[in-house]
Amino acid sequence: INFMKQYGTVFLNAYTNSPICCPSRAAMWSGLFTHLTESWNNFKGLDPGYVTWMDLMEKHGYHTQKYGKLDYTSGHHSVSNRVEAWTRDVDFLLRQEGRPMVNLTGDKKHVRVMEADWQNTDKALNWIKNEAINLTQPFVLYLGLNLPHPYPSPYAGENFGSSTFVTSPYWLEKVTYEAIKIPKWSSLSEMHPVDYYSSYTKNCTGEFTKQEVRNIRAFYYAMCAETDAMLGEVISALRDTGLLEKTIVIFTADHGELAMEHRQFYKMSMYEGSSHVPLLVMGPGIKKQQQIPNVVSLVDIYPTMLDIARIPVPQNLSGYSLVSLLHGKAVNGVSTKGHRPSWVLSEFHGCNVNSSVYMLRTGKWKYITFSDGYSVLPQLFDLTADPDELTNIAVKFPAMVHSLDKILRSIINYPKVSSSVQEYNKRQFISWKHSLGQNYSNVIANLRWHQDWLKEPEKYENAIDKWLHQSK
Repeated sequence: INFMKQYGTVFLNAYTNSPICCPSRAAMWSGLFTHLTESWNNFKGLDPGYVTWMDLMEKHGYHTQKYGKLDYTSGHHSVSNRVEAWTRDVDFLLRQEGRPMVNLTGDKKHVRVMEADWQNTDKALNWIKNEAINLTQPFVLYLGLNLPHPYPSPYAGENFGSSTFVTSPYWLEKVTYEAIKIPKWSSLSEMHPVDYYSSYTKNCTGEFTKQEVRNIRAFYYAMCAETDAMLGEVISALRDTGLLEKTIVIFTADHGELAMEHRQFYKMSMYEGSSHVPLLVMGPGIKKQQQIPNVVSLVDIYPTMLDIARIPVPQNLSGYSLVSLLHGKAVNGVSTKGHRPSWVLSEFHGCNVNSSVYMLRTGKWKYITFSDGYSVLPQLFDLTADPDELTNIAVKFPAMVHSLDKILRSIINYPKVSSSVQEYNKRQFISWKHSLGQNYSNVIANLRWHQDWLKEPEKYENAIDKWLHQSK
């Protein structure tokens, strides 16, 4: 990553359009915002036949190759994930994840911890060395890694969540423990209600020692170091084959990882740890050692890829090409088509959050609003004065909230989107419930939340019935 920073451009304010795997990837591969593709959760992404930027590049003569995690039509999910997303409007609090923990494996010689990612990296390296080098047409290679995503935690039951940070002493030695910042937490009673729901369902409301928090963060950084090594292997393969000086390399992620910031791990949040993503680009024509402060997001990848390949860019996209920024040309903030707007949009409609969430980032402001815009208090952060997002100043700056909300509503009719997600969740749940017949009570009690549910199964079933019978 440092090599890419030195020889290319880094975007300082890049964001996911939805902080969870599948909806985020759907936005990146389609160039469209989440509410337009209706990728509401990890099992509802793009239609399988959707024309991605890679399909278009192939149509225009590029040789295309994909390895590793794609997940833009549907992602990894259990029945639990689905039911948790559908029932998020139900008036109950149940732990849906295992408590986040760490697991040190192997010894100081154990480099390949995430074996599946290394195998996909090997495939990409072999392809570069044996195939790409002999091509007469231009190529586009995609490598999707799972790291630094936390690993599943089998102890949490058959529908376990991904809450174990795993690394080996080899990678952990690369982390400077003293440099790890322990995040500040608000007290549980002061938390925003949606944050409290997230923290509770992610099993993070209990006691954590400073050492536990520091370990989770250290192991996460070690997992990042392992990811970085895979990127290094790809860059080395391009250099060794003489392809590096004529290849554009892009490194990004589908979302971030809170790693115990705001008393949460995982993503599904608009806080920086979760919604902010890395985005680095290097290659011919791309300015070196350039740091771009403009806000950009993953929907910009689609028009950028086409622009690089000189393929006409479709007019209906939510994103804008990054090419002029990459070439070091300033781009004004006028929001006419063809000109990059001065804001980015992110939205979330899945599990571990009990309402649809919308985030508008523009200048130093981050505005977050929920559901219909008035039943849950919004959040406003000044990222210059408060980079850790500890002080919600929405009540203090009503005029700013009003003006940002107006911009947001001009982009998306978010109360309407929230309501269509609620209807979708209800329909999906009812159809799942019917499919189980007599087994329903037993199945729902034994999902990932079984430790909480089985204490008072009747209470929780009643809460669901009440939700199902509420009129719109």
